[in-house]
This record gives sequence, structure tokens and C-alpha cells, in this order.
Amino acid sequence: MQDESVHTPKPSLTDLLFVLFLRIVAFCGLWVGLKYWAMLVGFPGQGAMRFDLMPIPWRVAATSLAVVFPVAAIGLWMTVSWGVVIWIIGAGAQIAMHGVWPRIFGPDMPVILFHLAVAGAYLAFRIMLYIEWRRKEEVRLDLP
Repeated sequence: MQDESVHTPKPSLTDLLFVLFLRIVAFCGLWVGLKYWAMLVGFPGQGAMRFDLMPIPWRVAATSLAVVFPVAAIGLWMTVSWGVVIWIIGAGAQIAMHGVWPRIFGPDMPVILFHLAVAGAYLAFRIMLYIEWRRKEEVRLDLP
């Protein structure tokens, strides 16, 4: 007689915190995407920065990021790898906008620091998860 119950491994605290972290970043990405959509339709500033009044660099950046960040948010919420890749594209674009071309887009150091902090936290989580995985593999190798 076989045991019909499936034994799934219990997620570690690091796994749970990593999923929580990804979902918080997903919420922030959705918020940023909605802010870009609001800018495009002229909601903030009585329509002073709506799409038809924007300079061309802002049109390209705002429309791209209005799509990129919500898509990244979906991927991050589902904890799939492509969500992180899309977030890196959006974060890199914002860092380039406000760090490399501040004369066009204006300097925005909090945005740059936020993205760098999120990237650092992501790398720290990935390192911790890798270390946990290696420990589990070592334990398995020692078994007869």
C-alpha cells in the first residue's frame, strides 16, 4: 500500500520572507506604473505633464515605464523569474533617466537609492537562499 499524501517540504523562514519581499516590491512596481499612467492622462498638476504636452524623451520613457512596471509587478507577485528581469529593465531605465540624464528628466536621488536598495536586498536574499540550498544538498549527500 502506498502513501497517497504528497510530502512537500516546508518552506524556510528565508523562503517566506523572500516571497513577502517580492510581493512588497510588486506592490511598489504597480504603484509606480499607475503613477506613470496618471501622468500620461494628465491627472497630476492639472494636466501640465500629459502625453501630448510632454517632450519626446518623456513620452518615450513614461509610456515604456507605464507598461514595464505593472508587468514586472505581476511577475514579481507570482514569484517567477521573468518578473525580476522586467523589474531590472524598469529600474535600470529610471536610474538612467535620473542619474545619467538628469538635465532631461530631472535628478531624483530617492528613486535611484530605492532601486539600488531593492537590488541589494534581492541579491542578499538570493545568496541566503543559495546557502540554504547548499546546506540541504550537503545533508542529502551524507545520507546512506
